[in-house]
This record gives sequence, structure tokens and C-alpha cells, in this order.
Amino acid sequence: MQNEQAIVCSAQQGDSGAFSMLYEENFSKVFHYMALRVSDKAEAEDMTQQVFIKAFEALPGFKWRGAPFASWLFRIAHNQVVDWQRKRSKRETGTLQDVTILSSENPEQTIETKMAVEEIIAASKSLTPAQRDVISLRFGAELSTSEVAMILGKNEGAVKALQHSAIVSLRKALKENNR
Repeated sequence: MQNEQAIVCSAQQGDSGAFSMLYEENFSKVFHYMALRVSDKAEAEDMTQQVFIKAFEALPGFKWRGAPFASWLFRIAHNQVVDWQRKRSKRETGTLQDVTILSSENPEQTIETKMAVEEIIAASKSLTPAQRDVISLRFGAELSTSEVAMILGKNEGAVKALQHSAIVSLRKALKENNR
């Protein structure tokens, strides 16, 4: 945390190398969160870039509040998703697009993984928005329960309850889809 604070402070003072370090450290987690929320790789990449542009622009006003820097980034990412959903609901919705799994050399495994991801994404449509947020942050961005609680402004017990109910709902939906 101390090192992170020094890096953020340097970035706030205009050190582009420090901001690059923050970008490199957090990009994949923010991207995975976005990919799970929007189900479109290209859109997730664009939205992730927008998160970092907004973070760069707002960085001078960033203040430490006892949470990791990533919590602030995920608040920006969450707001970006909410804005995207509002805009999307105003226009006609399209079909579910593939979320590409990037790090597999085995084509057969890649296809199986893509199919599993598609099933999970389709099943996640039955979750409440709060459940989807928790699942995306916990498993997409690989954040801890306490980090998710900070980002969503909930206590850890509420996050654990949402996670549990989401997993139960996903299992039920996946079981019904495989019948």
C-alpha cells in the first residue's frame, strides 16, 4: 500500500511512468470486469480505455480514503458500465457476442472455454444487477470480498450473501440450460 501511495502521488504530479505502472498493474483486472459485464470483447476494451482516460483526468483530485487505488478505478468502471447500460437500453439490443479467451494454445480447449463462458454469461442474465456486480468483481477482476465491499459501498456480509445467492442462481440456471 505504501509503495502504491508513492506511485499514485508521482502520477498525480505528472509522472507519466508512474501512471503507466498503475495502468499495467490494473488493466487486466478492469478489462476482465468489463468483459463479464458487457459480453463484447471490443466494447470491453474500449470501455476499459475510457476508465483509464477518466482516471487520468480525475487523478489530481484523487484522495486516499483507506482503500486501494484499484477500488477507485473500479468505481469509475462500475459507473462506466451503468452509463453503457443506460445508453444500450435506449437502443435496440443485439445478440450475445463472444468473449475471447486470450491465453489458450489448445484450440479445442479454447472452444470449450468459450462455450462455458457463453453459458455462464447467458445464465448471469437471470441475476440481479447487484449479484452481477459482485460476481464480475470477485471472479472477473479477482478482487477480495473486502475490496468488492468498498467498491460497492456495502458491508462484507452483504457481499458474501450476494455472492452466495448469485452462485446458487447460476448453478440452477446452468442446470436448467443443460437439460
